Amino acid sequence: MKIALDAMGGDHAPARPVAAALEALTHYPQIEKLLLFGQKEKILQELQKLGHAQPPARIEIHHCKEVIEMGDSPVESLRRKRDNSILRSIEAVRDNLADAAVSAGHTGAMVAAATIRLRTLPGISRPGIATVMPTETNLFILLDAGANLDARPEHLLDYALMGSIYSEEILGYKKPKVGLLSIGSEDVKGNTLTKEGFKLLSAAPIHFVGNIEGRDLFERPVEVVVCDGFVGNVVLKTSESIASAIFSWLKHEIQKTPIRMAGAWLSRAAFKAIKKKTSYEEYGGSLLLGVNGICVIAHGSSSVKAIRNAVRVAVEAIEHGVNDRIIRAAEIAGAHKESQADAIAA
Repeated sequence: MKIALDAMGGDHAPARPVAAALEALTHYPQIEKLLLFGQKEKILQELQKLGHAQPPARIEIHHCKEVIEMGDSPVESLRRKRDNSILRSIEAVRDNLADAAVSAGHTGAMVAAATIRLRTLPGISRPGIATVMPTETNLFILLDAGANLDARPEHLLDYALMGSIYSEEILGYKKPKVGLLSIGSEDVKGNTLTKEGFKLLSAAPIHFVGNIEGRDLFERPVEVVVCDGFVGNVVLKTSESIASAIFSWLKHEIQKTPIRMAGAWLSRAAFKAIKKKTSYEEYGGSLLLGVNGICVIAHGSSSVKAIRNAVRVAVEAIEHGVNDRIIRAAEIAGAHKESQADAIAA
């Protein structure tokens, strides 16, 4: 398989993406080629810093003159900067030069480029960002985590179908439970979007358990949490902030007395386990589900390990044939909807 990696994406590019590329080649021997898209001279300089006078045989550098900055307008920057690393990596997937594209760069530009160049899968109306989040007992998919801020009810159905496939194929859950994020468990609560979405999800061929509230995310978790991109992104950023704040508060309190510090030393293994479980580095990046190609979006501040794991997410999606499964699920859902309409008409 071949993976296109945006070498200019992220707050610490190209240093971290290039280092991550080298690590990925070691960890994932099934990768035949890693295509690095970006400014060639800068990429070569980073390789030299890491002891490679010439690019390794499994790395190809594709020069791009331009870079989309984090402050750029997504659609406008794609128009003005035609030779940018995000767009070129997406086009490599479109042109069958790569099996997946990975970027820690501008999320909006990545979503726009993938939607415009790759289009959506048959039966899917709008793509969504699928983010893996941990609880004490499981992992769940939050979908959409920020791709589509103004969703319609049918988009929520797409997210439920795609999230179920991801949970089954990548996370290994059989018949994953799907919950619709709302302000109450009753189907009459929520806004127009969630009420109409509830009706569609209730009739879909998925394991829909109804509405869930924010407090249920980590206390009574399901395997797939469905919401629009605005709500999903707020949930994601708030959860990341709370996790970071709790560790900071805990460290501050522990350092107040020698007895607390001694207790913390005895409990260090537990602290390390929790920190690892809640670290975004472990999960790498988020799949942009619903586009006609594998695209992985990593955090802008991603470490080398996080970008390497984002490449792993792409490898897993390719190996499990996630998009083919989504197409089949969409076909089944469409047939199910038609049979229900026929039954009502009869």
